[in-house]
Order: sequence, then structure tokens, then C-alpha cells
Amino acid sequence: MTRNGKIQKNGVLVLDDGTKLPDGATVRVELIEEPLADDGDNGELSPLFTIGRRAVHTGIPDLAANHDHYLYGHPKVTDEQP
Repeated sequence: MTRNGKIQKNGVLVLDDGTKLPDGATVRVELIEEPLADDGDNGELSPLFTIGRRAVHTGIPDLAANHDHYLYGHPKVTDEQP
């Protein structure tokens, strides 16, 4: 059985569909989205400040220089300057 829900105040889990689990039930909880850090303003940081956490290793060493090639099929850029 898989159910979605949210953690409320004081760590209380409330399931979206209102399912009640028995006291002492063993559950597995998987965090779907990482909570954003407090920036002192509205409790959330701009995604630009947390972009490093979202980076993945692609194994493509020239991805930054040739992103147009990989996304749109443009010719690759070389390191040589004309």
C-alpha cells in the first residue's frame, strides 16, 4: 500500500486520502522533495541558490561548451579559436 501525505507541525504525518494507520504500525517514509533552507525572508531560497544540490553527473566532459550540440544537434564547438 502506497499513500502520499505531508508532515505537519511537530513531525505528525497526515495522509492525503485520510487513511488512518494503527498505532505502532511500521512504515517506510521517502522524502519526495528536499525542504528549502531559510533565507530570513519568506523561508525559501531561490532555486538558483540551491542549483548545486540538483546537479547530476552526466559523464559528458564537454557538456557546458557543447550543450547546443547535445540538446539541438548543432555542430560541436572546438577548443580552437579561429
